[in-house]
Amino acid sequence: AARARAPAKSAKPLRSTCLPQQKMSTDPWHQRQTNPQNPVVFFDVTIGGAAVGRVTMELWADVCPKTAENFRKFCTGEHKNQRDLTPMGYKNTTFHRIIKDFMIQGGDFLKGDGTGCVSTYGTKFPDENFVGKHTGAGLLSMANSGPDSNGCQFFLTCAPTEWLDDKHVVFGRVLGDGLLTLRKIENVQCGANNKPRAICAIAECGEM
Repeated sequence: AARARAPAKSAKPLRSTCLPQQKMSTDPWHQRQTNPQNPVVFFDVTIGGAAVGRVTMELWADVCPKTAENFRKFCTGEHKNQRDLTPMGYKNTTFHRIIKDFMIQGGDFLKGDGTGCVSTYGTKFPDENFVGKHTGAGLLSMANSGPDSNGCQFFLTCAPTEWLDDKHVVFGRVLGDGLLTLRKIENVQCGANNKPRAICAIAECGEM
């Protein structure tokens, strides 16, 4: 199953693929200055069937263009199932795993439990780079089941999660009041396997 890993004291970070000539802002990644050239997407979220707000996210196409485009197409529904040409994406899917003060995970529109994996490039695609770091709340990062196993699943951070650096590709962040909606999801009561007791769903999604 794809997932964001809980902290492990003995974990060794993998080598970053950041190119030496790439100069990034000194701002923490969760406070990174917006780039008007980057795409902006949204989730309209419901909890238990009631609308709770919108999560708007900037996708860092200037840092991880391939990863950002994969996510963008799943937001717009423009990626189609090759068998019947129906849209594949995040609309009407759920956040299946929530851990307070850590992250919320979603994107498994295949099985809904964290075991499904597909991308716009095939079943999986490689880690694009580890330039972005998990410096605070509201960062958008790829869930995976090990190196080079990116698909459709993602997570949004609720706090700094530095032990995930160089293991998960950070490719965007939540903008503005979207953090308030993120906190509402984070505080939903969960049961076994960190599954929320109330259905937390993406009722609508798309590109701004």
